[in-house]
Amino acid sequence: MEKRTLSAQIYRYFMIVIVLSLSTVGVFTYFQSSKALDQQVEQYMQQMIDSATYQTDIYLQSYELFSNTFSSNSDVRAFLEIQPDSAYEHYYYSEVIKKFAQDSITSIPSIYKQLNMVYVVGQHGRSVVYNNQNLLFLDPVLVTDQYETLMKSTPDDGRIVLLDLSIRPEDHGTVATMARKVRGSKYGENNRGVVAIEFKLAELAKIWERVNLGKNGYFFIVDKDGNYIYNPNAETGESKLDPTFSKQIMNSGNKSVIETLHGERRMFVSRKSDYSNWNLVASMPVEELRRPISTIRTTTLTVGLFTLVAALWMAYRFGRSIVAPIRELKDSMRETEKGNWQHIDEVGRTDEIGGLMHSYNLMVTRLSEMIEKVYEAELQQQKNAIELGKSELERERAEFQSLQLQINPHFLYNTLETINCYAIVQDSNEITEMVEAMAFMLRYSIQTNLEEITVANELNHVRNYMIILQHRTGKEFEIDVAIPPGLLLEKMVRLTLQPLIENIFQHAFPDGVEPHHYIRIDARKEGGIFQVMVEDNGAGIKPERLVELRQRLQLNRLADQQESGGQQRGGIGLMNVHRRIQMVFGEQYGLTIESEWGRGSQIVMNMPETTRPALRKKNDSQTDHGRNSQ
Repeated sequence: MEKRTLSAQIYRYFMIVIVLSLSTVGVFTYFQSSKALDQQVEQYMQQMIDSATYQTDIYLQSYELFSNTFSSNSDVRAFLEIQPDSAYEHYYYSEVIKKFAQDSITSIPSIYKQLNMVYVVGQHGRSVVYNNQNLLFLDPVLVTDQYETLMKSTPDDGRIVLLDLSIRPEDHGTVATMARKVRGSKYGENNRGVVAIEFKLAELAKIWERVNLGKNGYFFIVDKDGNYIYNPNAETGESKLDPTFSKQIMNSGNKSVIETLHGERRMFVSRKSDYSNWNLVASMPVEELRRPISTIRTTTLTVGLFTLVAALWMAYRFGRSIVAPIRELKDSMRETEKGNWQHIDEVGRTDEIGGLMHSYNLMVTRLSEMIEKVYEAELQQQKNAIELGKSELERERAEFQSLQLQINPHFLYNTLETINCYAIVQDSNEITEMVEAMAFMLRYSIQTNLEEITVANELNHVRNYMIILQHRTGKEFEIDVAIPPGLLLEKMVRLTLQPLIENIFQHAFPDGVEPHHYIRIDARKEGGIFQVMVEDNGAGIKPERLVELRQRLQLNRLADQQESGGQQRGGIGLMNVHRRIQMVFGEQYGLTIESEWGRGSQIVMNMPETTRPALRKKNDSQTDHGRNSQ
């Protein structure tokens, strides 16, 4: 399993929180700002196009006023009644109409520069064409063609229409024509001709130039069929919009349209003039419209990046401030594991970690004092044994007691490390429970009498061991105790049941404890022998390893110190339990092992139903002597 340090986890969680917060705020701000800017730009363009449409209608209405004056003139209407071959009448009315046109234009100064020409064409083929300066004499065929086009395009009721045409081919595309049918001077006559006014679109476009559409924005005008009335990009040669695009523009109403035109995505806002029936369209590139949004995005990313770097640096420093003392505490525990009872400097620490260091120093002090007392008691006991000149049994008893007093440094270190973790993340209840369990185990292990304990005492010792083990591993595991109540007060050797349980956890479940695993403790009397059975369904023992263990049990000796390497440790625990049972009850007792590889194992402790009176009396006298000496 990959090793994950506390500092890396703190840093990773801080990074997740910071990145998530910055991303959420940045994305939300960007999209909200973009949406607001899009709406603002669209409203701005709609206001501009509404203003331009209003100004254009006013501009056209001035020509309508001029057209009304011109069409209702009696000389104009009389001109439509002259004879086709009367040169005099044609000359006379031409001069009269010219003078009237000059006077009318003078009375409406706003149309003087924009007027291209005004003309009257009758059905008799005669025409008067005035170009704002002089009378023009055009090709009769050209006039006749123009007359037929105008007659078809204008309504019979005399209403004005706006047309995209000109009487001279060279003016096409640069002027628009306002035309209407006119009756003759005689009452009841049918429509006799057409009065038309051509005005320059370039002058009309100056109205729109006052509206700011950016560097690459522009206006254009199309009629209801999509034909260009005014196209600022006339060099493209287009005279009509794409039918699909034109339909989309016509049906857009007050909404904007975004389409690709000439390879560039642009926004189009259209308004239809109720007066002219034209569609005035404003267009701006989407890229130019959203340039402020790009600035917001760049600013958001830049500020967010700098904020992220600063926040991660602060998270790194904060993680180090927490992890550094914990690492110091861990290193001190490793030294304690080696037998060096090392204290930690608590100066300047008044927080929870400082309290943890204080508790650790206090625990190390008490444990060192406890072990020192144990060693002193062991030395005193050995001295008493030498002075009393005890037999070989006493020497074996001293060896047994020495084994009892050995503390597993690795187990102690793991327990202390577990206590450390609980001190960081939990309340002190678990620490109290583990320390009490450990104190009971130590107190139980340093008592000197050998067999004056019961099965219930050993089970209680196993219970304290399981409390510590469950806190270390973080996993709940229950041992099935099937011992009949009547056997709980049977005598047995101290510190023999717990090592067997520990051996099972270390070797029977190499891949960890699974829900289907179990450990069962049972007892029975059979043929004068009291048996305690410990059974599991773990990995079992390989056949060659089982043969080796049975051979070593038959040697009736303790394990050698040289065999304390990793793979043999389980054998040492079993051998010591086996030999201590023999030292108390005799060579005919001890352990027997049954196992099947992959199916589990059963270890049986064989002891007499009752302890031997002589040995008990001897132990009692030694206990009383020890009490009196104290």
